[in-house]
Parts: sequence; C-alpha cells; structure tokens
Amino acid sequence: MKKIVSLTRRAIEEYNMIEDGDKIAVGVSGGKDSLTLLCALAELSRYYPKKFTVMGITLDMGYGADYSKVKELCDRLSVEYVIKETNFKEVIFDIRKESNPCSLCAKMRRGALNDTAIEHGCRRVALGHHNDDVLETFFLSLMHEGRIHCFSPVTYLDRTEIYQIRPMIYVRERDIRGAVRNNDIPVVHNPCPANGYTQREYMKDLIKRLEKETTPGLRKRLFRAIQDSGIDGWKIDK
Repeated sequence: MKKIVSLTRRAIEEYNMIEDGDKIAVGVSGGKDSLTLLCALAELSRYYPKKFTVMGITLDMGYGADYSKVKELCDRLSVEYVIKETNFKEVIFDIRKESNPCSLCAKMRRGALNDTAIEHGCRRVALGHHNDDVLETFFLSLMHEGRIHCFSPVTYLDRTEIYQIRPMIYVRERDIRGAVRNNDIPVVHNPCPANGYTQREYMKDLIKRLEKETTPGLRKRLFRAIQDSGIDGWKIDK
C-alpha cells in the first residue's frame, strides 16, 4: 500500500489534481480498484500538505449486492460513505433490454455519481483507473476507432463544474491485487450479467503477451508515448 500511496501522490502532484480544502468523492463500485483508491486517498489525506477530505459513493445498481463490508472499511478509515439507490438494472436489462449495455450503463453511472457528489459538497470525483487501464484504453481507441486517444488524468466537466481525477494512473494492476490481499480490503463481487470476457480483457491479454514474448519494456514505452503524444490532458508541465 505504501507504493500505491506514493504513486498516487506523484500523479496528484504532477497533474495538479487536488486543491487545498477539497472534498473528494471516490466512486466506489466495490471492486478492487476503487476500494484501493479509497484507501490510498484516505491515507494520503492524513499528511498531504494540501488539506482535503475523502468520501465514498456507491451506486446500488439494483442487483442486491451487499456493501456492508465496504461500510465497515469506511468506518475503519474514518471516511464518510453513501450508498445511492438506483434503478439502472431495471432500466437497462428489464425495460430497454440492451444487447450492448455497457455504454449506456457507464453514461448513467457517471451522471448519477456526479450528481451525488455535488449533493454532498464535492467538486472532484476520483475514479479508480490504473496504469493498465490507460494502456488498454489507448489500444482500444487505436484499433477500434482509428484514433490516438485516451482518457485524461484530469477532466473538467463544464456542465456540472466537476473535475474527474484519476490518481492511480501510475499504479499497476498487479500492485492493486497485492494491496487487496495484504490489507484485508473487502472486494464485492460484480453481479452484472454483462460481466465477462470483453474487448478490454482481450487488450489486457494482448499487451501481456507482447511484453512477455516479443517486446520487453512495452508497457513503459507505451505509457511514455501517451504522455508525449499531445493527447489532451497528458502533457506534464516541467
């Protein structure tokens, strides 16, 4: 966890993600990434020079998931925690019967998360995307959309005046898995019926195979290329 906190702090400082006095909402799905981010930010908030507070927000999609262990974790961290009830499962699968539900679901979740954050006085929403997510998103955009693109470390949403921040862009997924094992972080199983082997999983496997079999050091070079590419939001002011 010390390594993750250190890398999270590095991203926050290099991309100026936090201002003094911020209240930051962490979108807590119950998965390993968002819970690890919550723990890292809670730890960092104890001694970071810019004073900030953290809260967790979970959107209950309507699958009957049990978030009691997440609540216990937040109590242990002295972090405010809110569960927002939604009818997303009913809308997406029962009413609209979406054959490709992920895009609509992501859009609905983003809107609800931002609205809930605003209700609780937060203007910064932290998302649990990590280093592997960066590379996979880059590959997906290149191969499926034919463009050089990736989400930004910091995104300003002018309609809601929310800043979305991604403090774990330097953190490897394997380190997150280790932190979950070693710190008793209570991951909640994802009950979504669309959860399974996706194009993102394919990209994850492809990058892993390329680095192992043909291109050692691929991950570092890809990430450096993204930072140097001119993609909006990725340039670091030296």
